[in-house]
Amino acid sequence: MKTNTRQEGFSLIELLIVVAIIGIIAAIAIPNLIASRRASNEASAQASCRVFTSAEATYATTAGAGLYGTLAELNTANLIDAQLSAAVSAATAKSGYFYLITPIAPAAGAAANYVAGGTPAVAAAGVTQTGTRSFNTSADGVILFTAPGAAVQTALPVTGTPIGN
Repeated sequence: MKTNTRQEGFSLIELLIVVAIIGIIAAIAIPNLIASRRASNEASAQASCRVFTSAEATYATTAGAGLYGTLAELNTANLIDAQLSAAVSAATAKSGYFYLITPIAPAAGAAANYVAGGTPAVAAAGVTQTGTRSFNTSADGVILFTAPGAAVQTALPVTGTPIGN
């Protein structure tokens, strides 16, 4: 009596081909995923600048008596959330950015103003980069972006290229 022993499964070559195909797909997809994360971080930073504009306007007309506030003052007045007000260094970054607001006291005959913005927590190019642009705004509400790695501006006039808002 003859027994037929049949072996089933995949050969080593077939498995290596599948692993190679998965590697190629990953090599294509991962850079796109990282670019998408940076783009979403930048969108969050732009939205935070819009939040600063409305929060500062509310603060100046209510608690600030015509003057603008800092991140901590806006948080105390419940105009921004605690995570945004705490995002002042790379260790506490919000969506890959850290933020700064500098109130500017009015000079003789001038109105009060402020400079606010965010800069990437990791600006160096590479897979850990959290953003490619810094964003700034002031009381006029126009959001401007500057070159990668530029610090948040703390004095007027705010310079940069408008984002198209």
